[in-house]
Amino acid sequence: MDKSSISRSGQKESLLSSAVYHLHLYFLLLRAQARSQAVYRVSFALDALGSALITLAEFAAFALVLPRFGSLSGWTLGEVSLLYGLAEIAFVLMDLLFGGFDAPNLSQHVRSGSFNTFLLRPAPLRLQIFGSDFALRRITRVFLAAGILAYGVGASGAVLTPETVLLLAGSVLGMIAFFGGLFVIGGTLTFWTVESVEAMNVLTYGGRTLISYPMDIYGQFLRKTFTYLIPAAFLSYFPVLHVLGRPLPDGLPLLAAYLSPLVGPLMLAAAFAFWRVGVRHYGGTGT
Repeated sequence: MDKSSISRSGQKESLLSSAVYHLHLYFLLLRAQARSQAVYRVSFALDALGSALITLAEFAAFALVLPRFGSLSGWTLGEVSLLYGLAEIAFVLMDLLFGGFDAPNLSQHVRSGSFNTFLLRPAPLRLQIFGSDFALRRITRVFLAAGILAYGVGASGAVLTPETVLLLAGSVLGMIAFFGGLFVIGGTLTFWTVESVEAMNVLTYGGRTLISYPMDIYGQFLRKTFTYLIPAAFLSYFPVLHVLGRPLPDGLPLLAAYLSPLVGPLMLAAAFAFWRVGVRHYGGTGT
């Protein structure tokens, strides 16, 4: 074995060792967060219950009203539940993972000056932010969203094959990366604005609500905007159309239904590129 091969082998082992160490550190941060939240058990249980009731009340109100009209632009309750469950489970998982980057959380660190502490610690900055806000109470919403998704699969008559399961899983991963990227962008903006930018909520929380329902119910301008300008339709709407055996709009090829795992990571990569710019220009608030 030549020296270059030995060098490459050593580099791979070093990278693997570093990745394992950082993953271990991340789980230690999460465990510390979980343990601190579980100290006050009654408060934690009430927070977890309240978190689940928000999703339950929202979906129940829609589920009770829709049967009165028969369908929503040709979509049955089961079919809409499939869309809603996918969007909810992806957004809640994203919120669990990327909560530290959410603008209200990050702006508090920037405003108080505690963000400087992250910069001084001998650990990767992004890893620290990922582990800085892990709201375990949201886990109840994950189970509830999974239940809604399971109901949607059964009630819509969707046939689950290995291909469709992978398609839906890719849709969830794409949405996690996409909305996680929006959280990162919103958090990065606080380096300049200090306070969170409310306009970002239109894209994050508003975007999550928008893709929870069929794009058919929106006007043409909104549909085109969230298909070709902000590619939210690729995240769940197109995959669900394919799973239900419906044609894609505008004569788009079938390939468009499989692009969620590509669209989401591209957004996340662009967001972290913007994050690096923000960190380089961060000057503190003087506090």
